Amino acid sequence: MPSHDRGALASTSIALHLARGAIGFGLIGLGLALTPSVGPVALLLAPPGMVALRGCPTCWIAGLIQTISASRLQRNCDDTGCTLRRAPTPTVSAGPPRAATLAAPRSF
Repeated sequence: MPSHDRGALASTSIALHLARGAIGFGLIGLGLALTPSVGPVALLLAPPGMVALRGCPTCWIAGLIQTISASRLQRNCDDTGCTLRRAPTPTVSAGPPRAATLAAPRSF
């Protein structure tokens, strides 16, 4: 899909978005978990986590929804207006089916 159809919080792929979420939630969780042992200095891990989430956990979830819908929906606009339809599924050209071979057990 063209980039103008993606929302502001969407990523280019679901895997990239999930990786950003793992980093963001990991940094925030690590900051909270280390606070009792390290002190308030550990909370300095929270701002980079928020940057990775592009704002807040709710923003990350909204971006995940936008990323998923951008890969499943396609917007077509012309002079009369815009329509929304399912994106065509990519076809995978599979080669001819391979025959399974079973080897007979060997006796020694």
